[in-house]
Amino acid sequence: MRKILLAAALLSAAQLIPSWGPSWASAQTTDDTIKLGDVNFTAALRSRVYIWNWFQPTGTYQNQYAYSGNLLRLNFAEKTGSMDFDEEIAVPFLLGLPAKATAPSPQGALGLGSNYFTANGNRQYTAMAFAKQLYARYHFDESSSLQTGRFEFNDGTELTPKNATLAALKRDRISQRLIGTFGFSDVGRSFDGIHYDWAQSDQDFTFVAATPTRGVFQTDGWGWNRIAFGYAAYTKDWGHGRHAADSRIFVIEYDDFRHILKTDNRPLAVRKGDTENIDIQTWGAHSIHEVETGAGTIDAVGWGALQTGRWGTQTQLAYALDFEGGFQPAIAPKLKPWIRGGYTIGSGDGNPNGNTHSTFFQILPTPRPYARFPFFNMMNIEDAFGSLILRPHSKVTISSEYHSLRLTNPNDLWYSGGGAFQPWTFGYTGRSTSGRRSLGNLYDTSVEYRANRHMTFTAYLGYTQGLAVMREIYPAGKDGQFGYLEALLRM
Repeated sequence: MRKILLAAALLSAAQLIPSWGPSWASAQTTDDTIKLGDVNFTAALRSRVYIWNWFQPTGTYQNQYAYSGNLLRLNFAEKTGSMDFDEEIAVPFLLGLPAKATAPSPQGALGLGSNYFTANGNRQYTAMAFAKQLYARYHFDESSSLQTGRFEFNDGTELTPKNATLAALKRDRISQRLIGTFGFSDVGRSFDGIHYDWAQSDQDFTFVAATPTRGVFQTDGWGWNRIAFGYAAYTKDWGHGRHAADSRIFVIEYDDFRHILKTDNRPLAVRKGDTENIDIQTWGAHSIHEVETGAGTIDAVGWGALQTGRWGTQTQLAYALDFEGGFQPAIAPKLKPWIRGGYTIGSGDGNPNGNTHSTFFQILPTPRPYARFPFFNMMNIEDAFGSLILRPHSKVTISSEYHSLRLTNPNDLWYSGGGAFQPWTFGYTGRSTSGRRSLGNLYDTSVEYRANRHMTFTAYLGYTQGLAVMREIYPAGKDGQFGYLEALLRM
C-alpha cells in the first residue's frame, strides 16, 4: 500500500519529471534501475508521431491525418524472500486525434486514429493514469511460482530458447498470435487473474486463468471486460549444436459473456437476435528449428490451431496455419542479411446462413507484429510474405517486408482488429466485400537505431496497393499509406 500511494503521489505532481531531483536526492542509481530502499524503480516513455493516408473514402472524411500517441510507464518492484511484488502505473496521452475519420459502413474507421477518437468519447485530446500491473508472485521453489493480480502476458513467450535465432523467431513470429498485451497500441492491455509457471532450463509448463482489462484504444485501463480465458501450454527447448529447436503444445478456453452484437458474415437481423455467449476451445502447437550449415543458417517455423465450441447459436469449427522458412547466408558479413518467407492462412466462412461459424477467431492477440500496416489480421486471410532483414551495425536493424493478401473465402468479410478492449465494443470489425477476394499488396520498411541502453529510435513506412476488395469498398482511391516515428526512452 505504501508503494501504491507513492506512485499516486508521483502522478499527481504537476511537474512530474523535474520533481524527481530533490525528492529522491538519497536514491541509489544503478545502470538499469533507481533503488528506493528495497524498491527498484524504472521508468519508460514511448512517444510516436503517426501519419495516416487510409484508403480514400467517399465524402469529406479524414483519411489523411497525423496525431501523437504517448505512453509513460512507472514501475516499482520489490523482492522479499519467496515473494515478488510489482506495481506499475501507466499514463497514456493522445494528442490531436482526427475528429472526422469515421465514414459510414462499409468504409468505416479510416485508420487507428478513428479507433482512438471513438473509444475515448469523441475527444481529440485524452489521457488517463491507471494500474498497468499490480501483482504478487510466490516462488514455491527455484522451478515453480504462482502470480496473482494484474499482470502482462503474451502467449508463446513462456520459455526463451538458448539459441539466438530461435529466440528472435519466437519473439517476432510466434508470440502474441492469440493472447497478447497489444503493446503496439498507445494503451495496451493487461490481465487480471492467476499465472502458474513451472520451468526448467529446457522445458516449461504454464497455466493462466484471467480476464482482459480495458485499454488498447481506450485510455481508461482500469476496468474489466466480461470475458474469461484459460490457457495451458507445455514448451520444450531441444536440440543442441548445429540443430536446435523449440516446440510447444497449448490449449485455450475462451468465454465472452457480454451479449453484444457479434462481428461475422450473417445478416444483421440474425446477428441482432443472437445474444448467446461465445465459448471457444483452441487447440494448437508450434515448432521452430534452426540448422547451421557451411553456407549459412537455415530456419523453419510451423504454427497451427484448430477451434471448436460455440459462436453464439452457431457451432465453431475453424483453423489457422503458418509455415515459414529463412536463410542467413554466410556472405556479406557486414550486412548480416536474413531472408525469410512464408504463408499464413486463417479459415473463413462460406455460408452466412449456415449453422457453423468457420471464421478463425484470433481471440486477444497483438496483431501488429504480423501486420505492420495494421489493416488486417489472421481472420479469413491468406498471406504470402517475404522479408529481408539487414543488420549493418550492432545498433541498427533494417527490415523490409512484402505481403500478398487475399481473403480465404470471398463470401466472408475482410476483418481487422485485435479483440475486446471495452465492454460495449466487440473488438473486431468486418467489411463486406461483395464476393471479391484480392485484398492488396503491402510493401514496407522499418529502421531501428539503438543509440544506447536508454534510447531507441524507430521509423516505419508502409504502402498498400489495393486490389479488388479495396476497389469495391473505396472506389475513390484504393491505395493507402501508414507511417510513424518513435522515440523510446528508458530509465
